[in-house]
Amino acid sequence: MSDRGNSDALEGATYELDKEQIRKFYDVVSSHFHDLWGEHIHHGYWVRGDETKETAQLQLIERLARVANVQPGQKLLDVGCGTGASSIHLAKKHHVEATGITISPVQVELANMAASRENVKAKFSLMDAEAMQFDELFDVVWSIESISHYRDIAGFFASTAKLLPSNGTVALIDWFKKPDQNPAHYKRDLLPIERGMLLSLRTMHEYESWMKASGLEVMSSEVLNRNCAKTWDVGLGIIKKKSVWKLAATNGEMFLDFLRAFRATRAGFASGKLVYGLLVARKI
Repeated sequence: MSDRGNSDALEGATYELDKEQIRKFYDVVSSHFHDLWGEHIHHGYWVRGDETKETAQLQLIERLARVANVQPGQKLLDVGCGTGASSIHLAKKHHVEATGITISPVQVELANMAASRENVKAKFSLMDAEAMQFDELFDVVWSIESISHYRDIAGFFASTAKLLPSNGTVALIDWFKKPDQNPAHYKRDLLPIERGMLLSLRTMHEYESWMKASGLEVMSSEVLNRNCAKTWDVGLGIIKKKSVWKLAATNGEMFLDFLRAFRATRAGFASGKLVYGLLVARKI
């Protein structure tokens, strides 16, 4: 049993996640994400401000890779790998040997097809990140915007530590919430984001505490809101298209809830109530 219940009392309410609903959502929408969001299914990181969305998304990967000191020849586990774009980029540019896992069979198929096209050392498997089983260790466990989908994050970090050698690295970027949220404000401002994006928002402090409890020493902690908020300016442009809503209407209520959450997400960035953060830790 994790210490999640104790942290709930300290940090407030969270959205109750349904893993099968998350799996179904990504099975349905992943084939559309390339048209909707691009090759990389995550935020962008703007340095100058005039970069394309695609360049900004690569800059996000490079930001995390630089802070984590990703090196050629390392074995990297991409947890919640999506359609494989981050793993493939890291294999091509940083010459890592990448393994990706996701709970979506559709994403596994798309990711392996992409890796084959690019002819890189990257392979993808169907596996639940909360029930990881490997016979090997990894130099880096990497995750972008996946851990906030998990029910037992403390347990995930405990499992992750077992997959790392001494001085192995955990490198993640995720959605968080500002500490000490007023319950009424949480319900009004953050619950629509959690419901639409299928997240359970925790605080960066909670992640750091769980990492420490698992023998992981946090080396870097950064809030990326300023450089990543433009993602949702782009997002609001996307949802102005009638074709997007027509597509969503034919793919179920979850897709509609996802699009409806865009405005709440942009507002969360602007208010600081929604935190987009980077954490890198080493196994002690």
